Amino acid sequence: MLSVETSGAQRASSRRSFRLTVSALMTALVVAIGAVANPAPVEAATMKVVIVVGPVGSKTGEYKDVAKRYASQARGYGAKVIEVYSPYATWSKVKAAAQGANLFIYLGHGNGWPSPYGSFQTYTKDGLGLNSSSGNGNYNVKYWGEYYIARDIDFAKNAVVILNRLCYASGNSEWGRADPTKSTAMKRADNYAAGFLRAGARAVFAHAIESAAYTIKALFKSDRSMNSILMSHPGASGARDFYFWSARTDGYKVHMDPPRSGKYWRSLAGNLGLSARTWRASGT
Repeated sequence: MLSVETSGAQRASSRRSFRLTVSALMTALVVAIGAVANPAPVEAATMKVVIVVGPVGSKTGEYKDVAKRYASQARGYGAKVIEVYSPYATWSKVKAAAQGANLFIYLGHGNGWPSPYGSFQTYTKDGLGLNSSSGNGNYNVKYWGEYYIARDIDFAKNAVVILNRLCYASGNSEWGRADPTKSTAMKRADNYAAGFLRAGARAVFAHAIESAAYTIKALFKSDRSMNSILMSHPGASGARDFYFWSARTDGYKVHMDPPRSGKYWRSLAGNLGLSARTWRASGT
């Protein structure tokens, strides 16, 4: 067999082709890794986000402005967003919109337990403060408690709920009232999450005063666990946070992170280890 000598130019071309092939493979690998670290917007296209603002009197406009920013943020990630705002946020409209939601965000009045008002029952406690009739202003409040949330709403698999600017939901008191004891705050956070968890949610965040924008971003753009999202929030403290097993929902935990003594403004209940990636995958 005759040996054929490869010319210098051919050898150089072969080396260049090899380098280009390696370079292309490395580029593809980097792109793939980047896609894992920074999920593509198309991944969010199957996610349904429902944002509800209940009637809160003169504060309703302010709450709606915040909600509209959340809506714009979620749409920017590619999600389908449905907004239901006072004075048209009746139970029938909210119930219809919430079916199959991957992310449900509520801003409005909270009516939790323990509280100074009556005894515990599930028909008005630990749910949503909505318009009692449509189009009749921002003061006509009717509470739909955990009983109705659990009975009438069916969230998507691994759904997440964010309760924002409510009294009671994170364990807090109404503004101007005395700070709760730790045991009272624990019961409030646990109770408020119960109906939403029974409706199919797997994590319920409660942000009493802080923005939920970081939580929304982390859900769409990170692979963090729900617990990591809570504790990586700019408002997180960690100085006096604590965990406990839910007394209302078997198998779930509650994590509370008061930024100051007595100020129970941050909580998370449910499957604390659920990852944002798993949450997003549930939308496909």
